[in-house]
Amino acid sequence: MQTANIAEVKDHLSRFLALVEQGEEVAICKRNVPVARIIPVPAKKCNRTVLGCDPGSVQINGDITAPAMPEADWHMHVDGEP
Repeated sequence: MQTANIAEVKDHLSRFLALVEQGEEVAICKRNVPVARIIPVPAKKCNRTVLGCDPGSVQINGDITAPAMPEADWHMHVDGEP
């Protein structure tokens, strides 16, 4: 673990961030007493789950091409008809 005083971190922040990007931890000290740490953020894991990729993993109930509402109610959506 790398250590640095506050003034050094302020002057060379980009250098210390480069170390952190490489996986190193940096301890920030105030008068040579550690007060904080800069640590790398854990790598984000991608969710590789693909829904419906296994045979039989999807179940369709009813007719997926049928209208969502009965034809008797279609008049509500036509202009000019009561």
